[in-house]
Parts: sequence; C-alpha cells; structure tokens
Amino acid sequence: MKQKIAIQGIKGSNHHQVVREYFGDDTDLVESRSFDDLVDRLLDKTAAMGVMAIENSIAGSIIPNYALVYHNDLHIIGEHYLNINHNLMVLKGQNIGDIEEVRSHPMALLQCKEFFRDYPHIKMVEDVDTAETAKCIQEETWFHIAAIAPEVAASLYDLDIVAPQIQTIKNNETRFIIVSTKNKLIPKDEINKASVRFVTDHKRGSLATVLNVMSDCNMNMTKIQSLPIIETPWKYAFFVDVTFDTYKDFDKAKSLLGIMAEDFKVLGEYKNVRI
Repeated sequence: MKQKIAIQGIKGSNHHQVVREYFGDDTDLVESRSFDDLVDRLLDKTAAMGVMAIENSIAGSIIPNYALVYHNDLHIIGEHYLNINHNLMVLKGQNIGDIEEVRSHPMALLQCKEFFRDYPHIKMVEDVDTAETAKCIQEETWFHIAAIAPEVAASLYDLDIVAPQIQTIKNNETRFIIVSTKNKLIPKDEINKASVRFVTDHKRGSLATVLNVMSDCNMNMTKIQSLPIIETPWKYAFFVDVTFDTYKDFDKAKSLLGIMAEDFKVLGEYKNVRI
C-alpha cells in the first residue's frame, strides 16, 4: 500500500518535490490548502505523514509552523533541504517573446524581480501558488501567460521551461521537516539531531544557563527561535535544534533540561542530513 503524504499546496509544488526526493514516487499525495489543513489531514488520519516547510535561507523561519507542531503534539521524524529554483514556463510552442503576463506566488515574483527588468512589457501578477498557476495554464489553455514554478510542475503539466533558474539569489534553500502524529523509532545510534521546546523564567541569565547546559553536554545548537506564549503576555517559548555525536549526550541534556527549564518538550529525534 502506498504511503499517504500530506503537503501544503498541490502537485507540482516545492512540497511535492520534497516528497519525491525524500520518499520516492511510490506515494499518494494528500493536497492541503494551508499548513493548518495539512495538520488536520494528519490528525484525522487521512495521511500518515506530512511535509512542512520550516525555514528558508533568505526569508527566515516560518514561525507559525513551530506552534502548529507543538500545539498538535506532532513528532518531527526527519528533515530535508531543497534548493529553491524558480523556472519560467509556458504552454508548449510558446517562447519568451510571446509572454505578456507572468503569474505566481508573491514571494516567487519578488525573488525573480531582477530577471524581469529586461522584459518591462511583461506584467507581474500575484497568484495563490506557483504550481496552481502552472496547472491553470495547461487546463485553461492560457496563451501569453507564464508561470514561475518548480521544474516538477513543468513535467507534470506538460509545459515548456523558457528560462530556467531565474531567481536573483541562486543559493536559496528551504528546510522542510517530516511530521507525524506517531514517533518513528529509529536506532539511537542513528539519531544525531533533535528539536526541543522549552520556557525559561524571567530571572537574569536563565536562558544563558540552559544554553550552557547544552554546550556542556556537547550539543551543537543549529537553530534557536523564540515565540510569544499567547496566554502569558511577555513570556516566550524557545524552539531549539541541536546536533550531537552520541545519543547519550543528548539523553543527559534531556534529563537536566527537564529539571531546569519550564515546560520542556522534545519535538523530534532524527537524523541530521547535513553531515
């Protein structure tokens, strides 16, 4: 039986590309209009796992997704990094000279703005999604309209790429997390990365004390993100990613942080793909 994987967006999106690279092609995609919908598909068991963007090398963290993982008791069971390439695509037989309008997600348009300085006649129009525009071009037979979308969208919707990788900043990468309602148990000797959440009190140096414990336990902190606790004004939760060489070091850190920090929770233990 094929694994059901929930994604934000539709087939042809960057989330779809991650599914192909991480799981292979033998999957059933469960399309979701938003990240909240994606989580609902996991909670109602429509999908067994989900792919969720969590941070971008240019735009930074997707902060609401940290809260979604925590508040819905999801487990981070893996991660994947994807180079974000924006490609200009049209109906087969058209070329760049035929384009009068380009449609895509506002972020994609912004990241390709420099390319279109050489084509001032092309009107830039914001749309809900990159892959959605590519799909509409094919289904509605839109002449003179182009989409900015991932390469997978061109092959899926039978479009021609008339200009590949048109993003201004070529080194643009997004980190995705693989989430599930169930923890995927892997051997401890294969676990070398973890995501945790904790709260500190307002005493001076309380955060520094927690971070020193991580350092003393040979943890390498690769990410820290603060998020307001809505129910308690001016109090913050910290989401931290750490890497380590041996699981026993992390086990020791967990024991200490469970005592020292408020509301300490492990969100996921998995493999670091950046080794």
